[in-house]
Amino acid sequence: MTRDTTSKTAPKMAPKVPAKATPMMAQFLGIKEQAGPEALLFYRMGDFYELFFDDAVRAAAALDIALTKRGKHDGQDIPMCGVPVHASETYLQRLIKKGFRVAVCEQTESPAEAKKRGYKSVVRREIVRLVTPGTLTEDSLLDARGSNYILSLARTNVGDYALAWADISTGHFNVCDLGEDRLLGEIAALSPREIILSEALFQITELTAQLPVSGTALTPLPATKFDAKSGERRIKARFDVGSLDGFGAFSKAEISAAGGLLDYLELTQAGGVVQLSPPQKRATSGFMAIDPATRASLEIDRTQQGRKTGSLLSVIDRTVTGPGARLLADYMARPLLDVEAINRRLDSVEFFTREPALQNAVREPLKSLSDMARAVSRLALGRGGPRDIKAVQTGLSLGETLCAVMGRYPNLDIPPLINGALSQLSLADKGALASLCSDIGKAFKADVPMMARDGGFIKDGWHKGLDGLKTMRDDSRRIVAGLQASYAKTADVPSLKIKHNNVLGYFIEVTPKHADTMLGKGADSPFIHRQTLVSGVRFTTTELADLDAQISGAGDKALALELEIFNDFVARVAALSEPIRASAHAFAVLDVASGLAVWAQDFGANRPIVDNSAGYDVSGGRHPVVQAALKNAGDAGFTPNDCALDAGGTDAPRLTLITGPNMAGKSTYLRQNALIFILAQAGSFVPADKAHIGIADSVFSRVGASDDLSKGRSTFMTEMIETAAILNQAGPRSFIILDEIGRGTATFDGLSIAWATVEHLHAVNGSRALFATHYHELTDLVDNLDHASNASLRAKEWNGDLVFLHDVRPGAADKSYGVQVAKLAGLPAQAVARARDVLDRLEADHDKASDNLGGLPLFTATPPPVKAEPSDIDKAVATLDVDNLSPRDALEFLYDLKTKQNGTPH
Repeated sequence: MTRDTTSKTAPKMAPKVPAKATPMMAQFLGIKEQAGPEALLFYRMGDFYELFFDDAVRAAAALDIALTKRGKHDGQDIPMCGVPVHASETYLQRLIKKGFRVAVCEQTESPAEAKKRGYKSVVRREIVRLVTPGTLTEDSLLDARGSNYILSLARTNVGDYALAWADISTGHFNVCDLGEDRLLGEIAALSPREIILSEALFQITELTAQLPVSGTALTPLPATKFDAKSGERRIKARFDVGSLDGFGAFSKAEISAAGGLLDYLELTQAGGVVQLSPPQKRATSGFMAIDPATRASLEIDRTQQGRKTGSLLSVIDRTVTGPGARLLADYMARPLLDVEAINRRLDSVEFFTREPALQNAVREPLKSLSDMARAVSRLALGRGGPRDIKAVQTGLSLGETLCAVMGRYPNLDIPPLINGALSQLSLADKGALASLCSDIGKAFKADVPMMARDGGFIKDGWHKGLDGLKTMRDDSRRIVAGLQASYAKTADVPSLKIKHNNVLGYFIEVTPKHADTMLGKGADSPFIHRQTLVSGVRFTTTELADLDAQISGAGDKALALELEIFNDFVARVAALSEPIRASAHAFAVLDVASGLAVWAQDFGANRPIVDNSAGYDVSGGRHPVVQAALKNAGDAGFTPNDCALDAGGTDAPRLTLITGPNMAGKSTYLRQNALIFILAQAGSFVPADKAHIGIADSVFSRVGASDDLSKGRSTFMTEMIETAAILNQAGPRSFIILDEIGRGTATFDGLSIAWATVEHLHAVNGSRALFATHYHELTDLVDNLDHASNASLRAKEWNGDLVFLHDVRPGAADKSYGVQVAKLAGLPAQAVARARDVLDRLEADHDKASDNLGGLPLFTATPPPVKAEPSDIDKAVATLDVDNLSPRDALEFLYDLKTKQNGTPH
């Protein structure tokens, strides 16, 4: 996690403005004071952004660019560095990735305008934007296939949490309230680039230390920014409504989080309006709970090394558009619990698997789709250009194309999700969108520049006035040539020339030989003398002077008119931003459904039966990532395995103990079943021959060893903390995978912990669970547990070598083959031989032992009753900071406690 620079090493304050400071330096220091010490100030100087003082020192080190000096301040050289404006986005990207915030200061007037205020006047400059990780909109700074969320975290005095998050590059804006138990998992699912929170929450190290997203900027703000009443006023003003009832019933915490987020966005855009959709309330109860440790263990969107390649998402992603990739990531991050909604997604995937010709006909046009949602946001913020306007037109036109493609198959039974997407893409009932699409096609050229200030993007015929100006600008040579021929004939001077310079503009020039002829034409002559030189004599005419004024101003006027036309289209796009974003989402739905169908066909995945039962029955299941890796390596293939569990214990065991040697595939088997749950409930086919899946409301994984030295936790402590979280949170609808619990301590300690964990899972949690272990003593538990079974990964010794069969069979393994695995790993032969000798002796001694662990009271005792959890009111009182509570806050706290006691909405 990257905290805001104020929370790491506080930068030096910019020097105060001395009495003898130059006007430019006085302006810089005044603007730097506005930006604050934590932000680097990009100060526009012509074609460069320049940084001074400590900003320059920090930026030069971060960007590995030259640190120079410019002038003096209080007798000391002023450090300075700079980056060219045309390449500034590259440097911004590097700074943002390193956790910096950048205040961009632009020139808001031209040097000519500044001189009107006085010869020594400094060009006026203002901060136009504060660039932070969560407020990026430029394509070059964003991951086209990933969301860029900024998240606001709020907590009321009674301990209610809420999140508000937005992606300002697309306009999405959501809120939700949630309990502390779901907080970290929800933040991990969203994977925000920046988190804003009150300074009071920021000081709670127990919270900030657990925030689960690596590389996220953490920005503390004054508590007043999260005041609920101020937040309500801010939301109403932002969306121009008199009441929030039309958006949903928001809690006080949700309003606080949303208000704080809107206030921060307004700050970062220097008062500019970020065009967000109205806030949508999302219920966390509708999604599978996946805590941060489980998300990391299962490598859903990133590997445990932080890479995208090798994750589940990287393997199944066949989307061809940025919006489609982002929607698929959201599906995988937050699998559904609603069986009907899941099956609607599965219907859409199956539709494209049944119709391969239609699948190709849809996917091919999608490859040319631009990111409409991000284009709309850039235009609304004043950062867009003609290409963003064209992106909107291309997308709207493509929607009509896809509707026409589907129209070629009139007899198809189109599933609801696909049909809804097509309805959104059709312009037949959307007159304003159809008109906008048509007008952009008529007005804008096919090939347009990125920036509107470059001009030349409006077609001839769209605007008569612009056509005339462009004709004047572009045809000036032809017009001047015609005048020259006319004047040469009138003056009877064949060598007469019309020339141009920056002082006189257009003028007529004749050689000295013809000067008398031109000067002697009398008072009625149209030629007016301008200048006599050794090389010739210069004249003008009233007509030529008027033409000169027209030609010289035509280019500027044409550009100004093009910008006016562009701004008119920007206003039209902004007014239709919501239906345009809805169209963009419809494309994403088609992209995800068809992409999952392609993956299913490539990997032999099949549609699961998903219902509300307590069962789980998979035949021929495979690990999608391992299967892909083997396929890419040209390996023979993945060995599929079955798995059957039933929380009720009727049709299958509730819990299965998995034994077998290291490297045989226990961890792979555990993870593949967890991933099958996630894939199925996300709405994807699963890598199995058949699958019947009863919904899991949560998935927990404790697989693999890792420490957390930054928090002072050993591998064993980390394992115990994660195991404790599972045992405290899992319920009958959970699915749990645990691997090697208790192996980080002494043998009997570890065995005792593992034994108690198995009993607790079986008797108290009642969850469907797979428990892999090397403690063979645990296999005896099956005889004493009503709904447990043993299974093992098979391996065989052949001529002294170990052969892994990778298949799961009922029954416990006969031994762990640890010494054979050590031999495979390359342990010296002498060490291997010694290990065999020691193992033989230990096994002989064990066989002679008279005591059986299963007979000890420790391992036959009934699990103790579960200690009652503190109530919400107890938690709220325990976390209350009484010393810093105002009388008004205390009164509100009492009201909130009363509300919690009565169980009514607040």
